[in-house]
Amino acid sequence: MLFEYALVFVAAAIPWFEIAVVIPLGIIRGLSSFWVMLLAFVGNVITVLPVVIGADKVMEWYTKRRREKGKAPSSRNERGKRIWNKYGLPGLALLGPILTGIHLAALIAMTLGAQKTNATIWITISLGIWTLILGIGTMMGLDIFL
Repeated sequence: MLFEYALVFVAAAIPWFEIAVVIPLGIIRGLSSFWVMLLAFVGNVITVLPVVIGADKVMEWYTKRRREKGKAPSSRNERGKRIWNKYGLPGLALLGPILTGIHLAALIAMTLGAQKTNATIWITISLGIWTLILGIGTMMGLDIFL
């Protein structure tokens, strides 16, 4: 049984498989709902953090390289980034686990200029919300999960 919980953790960490598939399957399989939800959440968050950090480092390098060539970001681009950081990140983070997968959503957010801290917070919140929705929905026996 410990092996099955380890599989839940590992499967949740795999992009495109993630919590949307792992949580319902684990609960339907008869594993403890609490442990399935917790392990799937932690497994998914742990693998998203390197994506956020890595993409942030790449974007820092790209921005620095652009400045060295004398290309300053335009005020229009800066305004667009401010608007994106204010409104765009929550929507992407909340829809990411279902529409694109959270790993791709994190990469998109970082390439669009999201701040590392904000991206991490919103992605974690999103994964927490979706973990609860999927876990409770599966426990309540909604037909969509069967």
